[in-house]
Amino acid sequence: MLVLTRRTGDSIRIGDEVTVTVLDIRGDVVRLGIQAPRSVAVHRDEVYRELRRANEEAAVTDDTVAAGLSAILRQAKPRN
Repeated sequence: MLVLTRRTGDSIRIGDEVTVTVLDIRGDVVRLGIQAPRSVAVHRDEVYRELRRANEEAAVTDDTVAAGLSAILRQAKPRN
């Protein structure tokens, strides 16, 4: 992990396209501004972890759903 010291108004660059700027510091709360292209997803860590968990959960195939879909496909008549 890279650890940097920055003051209000200071920025850091991540690659060529992402800039993180310290907007405000009040006690133990730091406000950051992040400039990044729309193609770069930017999330708070807890939101990112929840999105990953939801995506992994959605990717798991439920055996009863798979069996039901299989039965429907077997009953379906081919279209001419």
